[in-house]
Amino acid sequence: MKKAAILQKLSTEKVIALIRAESPDGLLECADALAAGGLTSIELTMTTPGAIRMLEKVSAERPDFLFGLGTVLDAETARAGILAGAKFIVTPALRPEVITLCQRYSVPIFAGALTPTEVINAWELGADAAKVFPAEFFGPAYIKSLKAPLPQVELVPTGGVTAENVGEFIKAGAFATAAGSSLVEAKALREKNWAAITAKAQAFVKAVAAATAK
Repeated sequence: MKKAAILQKLSTEKVIALIRAESPDGLLECADALAAGGLTSIELTMTTPGAIRMLEKVSAERPDFLFGLGTVLDAETARAGILAGAKFIVTPALRPEVITLCQRYSVPIFAGALTPTEVINAWELGADAAKVFPAEFFGPAYIKSLKAPLPQVELVPTGGVTAENVGEFIKAGAFATAAGSSLVEAKALREKNWAAITAKAQAFVKAVAAATAK
């Protein structure tokens, strides 16, 4: 899938499911549970043990999903993730060398930023969007405030995004959002409660549909 198509899918689906797993056990089933609820864009994080091997496995077995790699801190990790099948890369902070590497491979990069200076720096360095993190301390109003002087910059709020407020983030101008524990709870993942994860995904999808309805 080409870069433009990946960005279009992320922009349309509006929610990236962020999974921080303790092990690869059950990850495919978790992905399937999210897909059953309508979400197929999934970010695995480098804080998960064996994340690169896990990414390689799930990318091969679920080629129709969009698997990305998050918590990427350096270009070497980004490259390893891309070679393992990552369709997009996410950093928790502004990492210029990661942006450059992703541009080289024509892979979408969401660069972590919080302040207006960091956001515009990420954009000028070539990030496809600024991952506004942590978003929970300022909420949707902060996204709206950033978009006012920077309408050309795409924003992906992460941290504190829930089914209850995702619609407000989207209405404020978010390109997409990323949701972690509010979507994939550690307890549900550990207990393999796939029905609960599907229900959460459905709630997010319903909220997005309501926020984007004409």
